[in-house]
Amino acid sequence: MRPQDLVILIELLVNPNLSSQKKDLATRLFISQSEVSESVNRSVLSGLVSDKGKVYSQSFLEFIRYGLKYIFPVKPGGMAHGWATAHSHEFMKEEFESQINYVWVDFKGPDYGLSIEPLYPKQTLAIKENPNLYKALALLDVIRVGRTREIPVALEELKKMFANDKS
Repeated sequence: MRPQDLVILIELLVNPNLSSQKKDLATRLFISQSEVSESVNRSVLSGLVSDKGKVYSQSFLEFIRYGLKYIFPVKPGGMAHGWATAHSHEFMKEEFESQINYVWVDFKGPDYGLSIEPLYPKQTLAIKENPNLYKALALLDVIRVGRTREIPVALEELKKMFANDKS
C-alpha cells in the first residue's frame, strides 16, 4: 500500500453520495487518474475493496487500528504554519486539551504547531473543500501520534463516519 491509498479509501467512505468515478476522485483529491486506478487495484489485491469497487469498511478499520502506525509512522518535525491535525483538529480539541499542536505544513494555513508529514503532497489542497475528508485524515493522525486515551475516541469517530457502508 501507499499512503494515498488510505486517502482514496477514506474519500469513498466519508463522501458516499459523491461520484466514485476515478476521474472525479482524481479531481477532488488532486491525484492523477492513473494513480487512483493503481490505488484501487492495490486495495482490491489487499482485500480492502471488492472487485466492484466497494470498500470493506470493517476490514479497513481493522487495518487502521492495528497496522496504520507501523506501516505509516510519523515523526513530528519543526514548528510551522498549516492545518491542524491529530488531537489539534477541532473535533479532538472538544474532547482533549493539549499544549502541543500538530499541523500539516501549508504556509497559508490558519494554525501553528509541530509539523506532521501528510499522507500525500496535495492533501492540504483536498481538505480545504472537504470537511469530512479533513476530519477523517486528522483522526488517522491521532492513531499515528496519539496517546492511549485519544486513540479509542478517534477509532470510534471513524467507525461512525464509515457507517454508511454496512460491510
